[in-house]
Amino acid sequence: MATEFKLPDLGEGVEAGDVVSVLIAEGDTVEIDQSVLELETDKALVEVPSSVAGTVTEIHVNAGDRVPVGSLLISVEEGEQQAEPEAEAPASVQKKEPEPTARAPEPTPPAPRPPAPASNGDPIPAAPSTRRLARELGVDLTQVAGSGPGGRISQDDIKAAVRDRQTGGPAPTAPVQLPDFSRWGNIERQPLSKVRQIIAKNMSQAWQQVAHVTQFDRADVTDLEAFRQRNKEKAEAQGAKLTPTILALKAIITALKTFPQFNASLDAGANEIILKHYYNLGIAVDTERGLLVPVIKDVDRKDILELALELGDISNRARTNKIGLDELQGGTFTITNLGSLGVGEFTPIVNHPEVAILGLGRAREEATVREGRIEPRLIMPLALSYDHRVIDGADGARFMRKIVDALENPELMLMGG
Repeated sequence: MATEFKLPDLGEGVEAGDVVSVLIAEGDTVEIDQSVLELETDKALVEVPSSVAGTVTEIHVNAGDRVPVGSLLISVEEGEQQAEPEAEAPASVQKKEPEPTARAPEPTPPAPRPPAPASNGDPIPAAPSTRRLARELGVDLTQVAGSGPGGRISQDDIKAAVRDRQTGGPAPTAPVQLPDFSRWGNIERQPLSKVRQIIAKNMSQAWQQVAHVTQFDRADVTDLEAFRQRNKEKAEAQGAKLTPTILALKAIITALKTFPQFNASLDAGANEIILKHYYNLGIAVDTERGLLVPVIKDVDRKDILELALELGDISNRARTNKIGLDELQGGTFTITNLGSLGVGEFTPIVNHPEVAILGLGRAREEATVREGRIEPRLIMPLALSYDHRVIDGADGARFMRKIVDALENPELMLMGG
């Protein structure tokens, strides 16, 4: 008897994906957990495994198709091997197990409603009960900005949209009408990639929802660089690259433990701050598809060699589209390093629903007065952006000085002092 294999749930907030390639053909024999197609979601390229075994009788999708969760992918004439009732997906599409209370998933704050982008035909991320409520209240889902992961719309978002409508709150606005640029010369239009679309959406939401403030400081990293040079060959011998970003991760942990409000999220609807007792740091990675932020979990429990190995691995997989969706989620604080690109000062945007992000600029040798003498020292510019609704300027200054102190005293920092 033919069995239908449909696109399974790919994880929280992922509603659909684009078929990159079909890995099987009609007449092929497939096994349970064998990859049958490659699918590009908003931020990752994943292989979708079959939950049935047997002979492929029909393939219902082609490369380039946009397929929502639940779409029919292939029909299979099952053989003797049967799928388990709850077949476990591989790491790239596996759902997370519930975590202890102290590490519960972050709530999705019903933040102030920015205008929602017009629908481009993609499925709107909302549960059936939410869709039903929207119909009952006469709310157009395409005009609602979801506050959940991946822009998922909740019932609270629907209710907030109704309140905005009744109180004259934010109203949807049409895209700005651009002039006809071809009047002045030749032009070329290029479609935004799926990743670039989601980056644009996330950056717009972050800028609208977070009360941004950026503070700048400078750290004398002469001793830090000397430490890195002394130990980089030892790290390379074990397959790791000891970069300034790795050492900065440890400095950030020192500061986060001293100032826990930076390792938090704001639940504006409940008027509460969620303090997280775990330290998962996102690292901004430049890829051909756009900016991705893979997350290193439990940074406080790992030494610099473990962090160097993990950062090298996760960054490489982000650049080669081999990273799992779960590795792009769960961050509590983000670091972005543009120093390797020659950038000095810049203003990073907070990775909502986090409340702070640290930017590292290019370290340069400068003439510095030390104990009455002018010496050449290596100075690194730092930029800390944070949500002013949660963090005051004085705390921002103290947090930044804690990081500077750690970077300027690497031996003490790495010994836990």
